[in-house]
Amino acid sequence: MSSGSPDHPNGEPSPYVGALLGVVWQWVRDQLYAGVIAAGYDDLNAAHVGLWRYPGLEGLRPSQLADRRGITKQSVNDLLGYLEQHGYLLRVPDSVDGRARVIRLTPKGWRLQKTIYAEAASAQLRIEEILGPRRYAQMHSSLELLTEQLAGSPAVP
Repeated sequence: MSSGSPDHPNGEPSPYVGALLGVVWQWVRDQLYAGVIAAGYDDLNAAHVGLWRYPGLEGLRPSQLADRRGITKQSVNDLLGYLEQHGYLLRVPDSVDGRARVIRLTPKGWRLQKTIYAEAASAQLRIEEILGPRRYAQMHSSLELLTEQLAGSPAVP
C-alpha cells in the first residue's frame, strides 16, 4: 500500500490522510466559530457551535447527537441544556417514544444555524480559492465518494 508521499528528510513519515483532513477540519471549525462570534452570538463557545454539522440538530434525539459527535450523552445534555437556557432550542417529548426527547430549534436557533451554514459556505469558498476550481471539484467529488462508500462501515478492531 502506498502512503501517497515519501518520508520527510528527517525520517518521519509524511502525515496520513486522516491527519491532513483533521487540520482542514479544525480550520473550518475555527472559521465557523469566529463567524458566529462576529455575528453577535458571543454567549456560545466552540463546543456549542461544534454540535451543528450538516444536516443540523432539528429532530435528533440527544443520544443520536452524542453518537454522531462521538461524545458522551452527559456532555451533549450539558451543552443542550445551556443552549436551551439561552433560547436556541427546546427538548420536547418524542412523538414516537414519549420517554425520549427530541431537539427542536427555536427561531433564534434557526438563525444561528443559518449563520453557521453561511460561515461554512464562506470557508468552502476560501478552500476553492486556494485549490482552484478544478482541484476543488476533484477534492469535493472524491470526498463525496468516500462519504458514500464509508458511511456506516463498521470499525475495524
